[in-house]
Amino acid sequence: MKKFKGLLVLSITAFVLAACGGDTTTEEPDTSTPEESTEENTTEETDASAVEEGQVFTVEELSEYNGQDGNPAYVAVDGVVYDVSDIGAWEGGEHFGGVMAGADNTEKISASPHGSSVLENLPIVGTLE
Repeated sequence: MKKFKGLLVLSITAFVLAACGGDTTTEEPDTSTPEESTEENTTEETDASAVEEGQVFTVEELSEYNGQDGNPAYVAVDGVVYDVSDIGAWEGGEHFGGVMAGADNTEKISASPHGSSVLENLPIVGTLE
């Protein structure tokens, strides 16, 4: 019976470790303040300060970012320029219904079925002049 209990405990331990990935290390909490941190901020910022730091595009400059011929695909909505290059629905710089990248699509996005909610997680690259 002792042998069975020992095997049972060993099996449960192995199962728990496998379920946790087997990683038994602990991570030290980050006690540095934002001023002390030397790591780059890798999170996508969507607040006003992030927009102010980005590039200011004219309509003509924005048209170069049409997602064609190796160019990235940018769209402007309500004065904010978003990068849609990695979005499958914008492949080749064209979205459903003939909406093209490299343009101010404020009116088109407000009339779309999904509205502007799809912009929340997109990288912001600047503002439209």
